[in-house]
Amino acid sequence: MRRVVMLIAVSVLGVALVVAAGALLVPVGDRSPVSRSAARDTDPIAAAHRRLQRLPDDWKTWAELGLAYVQRARTTGNQADYPRAEQALDRSLAIRREGNALALTGRGALAAARHDFPAALRHGRAALAVDPYRAAALGVVADALTELGRYPEAFATVQRMVNLRPDAASYARASYTWELRGEVGRATEAMRRALDAAPNPADQAFARLHLGELAFGTGDLDTATTHFTEGLRLVPGHPPLRAGLARVRAARGDTAGAVAEYRAVLTTVLEPAYVAEVGDLLTASGQPQAGAQEHARARAAWAAEAKNGHPPEADPALFAADHRDPAAPAAARRLYARQPGIAGADAMGWALYAAGRPAEALRYADRALRLGTRSALMHYHRGMILAGLGQVPAARAELANALRINPHFSTRHAPLARATLASLH
Repeated sequence: MRRVVMLIAVSVLGVALVVAAGALLVPVGDRSPVSRSAARDTDPIAAAHRRLQRLPDDWKTWAELGLAYVQRARTTGNQADYPRAEQALDRSLAIRREGNALALTGRGALAAARHDFPAALRHGRAALAVDPYRAAALGVVADALTELGRYPEAFATVQRMVNLRPDAASYARASYTWELRGEVGRATEAMRRALDAAPNPADQAFARLHLGELAFGTGDLDTATTHFTEGLRLVPGHPPLRAGLARVRAARGDTAGAVAEYRAVLTTVLEPAYVAEVGDLLTASGQPQAGAQEHARARAAWAAEAKNGHPPEADPALFAADHRDPAAPAAARRLYARQPGIAGADAMGWALYAAGRPAEALRYADRALRLGTRSALMHYHRGMILAGLGQVPAARAELANALRINPHFSTRHAPLARATLASLH
């Protein structure tokens, strides 16, 4: 799934969209890329620590250090950097409370990384109150508004960001806004521009990741493989890129290779969604007991996150609904109350369907697709809900649409979509 933490991180270290006219803006001026060798030789965290040894009260460097920790967590998937980021940003604000837009932007980025989007919005707006021309703060605000389902405001904020500073960060947001509205071609074009404008290997790998995900979302496995592989050349071992390759292998029928790829990723970062996908792969390959063990492991990992105060997310809510967990509607409702956007609506619809309440579920499924998003999984959810309501022609159309968008969209659900479609008369 697309995690807004990635958009946040790429913006704070530095997508172009015209919302009304639908035209992409081209950056003005010199866009010569930084040499890759020079970028690799620069470690912003080490550089910040060296400077702070000489100037311990340098509030700006403390803020930059916090931002760098958020960036590294985005690159590695290691959430241990988030407390370090918080400490650095707090130190910056302790030294300079007034007029510190840089640290406020960092706080917004960190809040978004932790999926606390109301806090991200507050901090981003506080940064803009200090400096209305801070593009990174506009990015924080835009991402928070997007996750909160406030799409017109979000798109207008992206427009402001583009007008102010068309670069890799604003192109990435352009891509996501087009993707949300089902304009996959424009989303891909914008992300290619983000790749062209990316100033360092980490941001280039970010663009490759999302180009791969866009390609995979349309069933284009060859293009997805190219982007994921190129991204890993730039940032070896990057967990989301390796997970992307695992999904491609699963789609091509290489279950053993997909499981091995996921297991390699899980040795570096325990992402419950990856564990759940391993469980689905094992179950689909005739190993139900092994699959159940992985599903239990994913369930325990999500429970641990919730116990530690992690805000609700779509993945555990959808997982609970997939497994007919009676707690699924409550989990989805907590998510939707906090983030009443597309992902929250989709989770609500699927959880209500799993609970045997398809009439209520359809209202949320409709909300999830209100922007025209071309998500095979969301269309599949709506198709199954329609089938549960006995609306056979509409259900057939939606299930066929899901498989047409991406016949490999889910190890668990794509076969169910085909079986249900064949059974509807």
